[in-house]
Amino acid sequence: MWQTEQENAEQFVAPDTVQDIQFSIDCKTLPVDHAQALSRAVLVALPWFASEPLAALHLIHVAGSGNGWERPEGGKGILHPSRRTKLVLRVPKQRLDDARALSGQVLEVAGGRMAIGDSSTRLLSVTNTLYARHVVVEDPEQSEQAFIATVVDELKRLSLHFKKVLCGKTITFETDDGPLMTRSLMVADLPYEDAIRLQERGLGQDRYKKLGCGLFIAHKSV
Repeated sequence: MWQTEQENAEQFVAPDTVQDIQFSIDCKTLPVDHAQALSRAVLVALPWFASEPLAALHLIHVAGSGNGWERPEGGKGILHPSRRTKLVLRVPKQRLDDARALSGQVLEVAGGRMAIGDSSTRLLSVTNTLYARHVVVEDPEQSEQAFIATVVDELKRLSLHFKKVLCGKTITFETDDGPLMTRSLMVADLPYEDAIRLQERGLGQDRYKKLGCGLFIAHKSV
């Protein structure tokens, strides 16, 4: 079964309609809760980003642990990006050249400097299982079961086919509009076409995608 799925994945070619463009960065430290600060910096550098419905920002994510270091989870924690850490934007193909204008700029993020280097692009993931680190919970009083029901309704509105939805860790960001509660989410057993569509569209309002929420990537176990 696994071999058949692998062969099917190799035969399926992801469209280039929406792509991830990743930039090398030079950044000494970054707050764990950097969604608002990084979004603001990107919007200053790329004003068109705010009004582009298919544009989204991946938050900076570093390795969970290593050499005795554990990634902090609290909002006041500090990340230490390595040379391999990337700044990644998800944009439609026709905006790739516009996004490349970031290279050579220095962003001011939460009082620190992030120098943006060269870029490269990658197609969206061909996989049956997708994972989002942060999907916005519109109602903080909402139970886990109610949140999943809301997500399922939104997935169905996108005409997606899937068999399993699981939510996990809850993380709250501080934003200009106040606290923003999020949950991690896994959506499994998607047809490849639907997995691509979910990556292209994301979940939630466009303004949340500019804050790094509602974006899906390949589940790390795949």
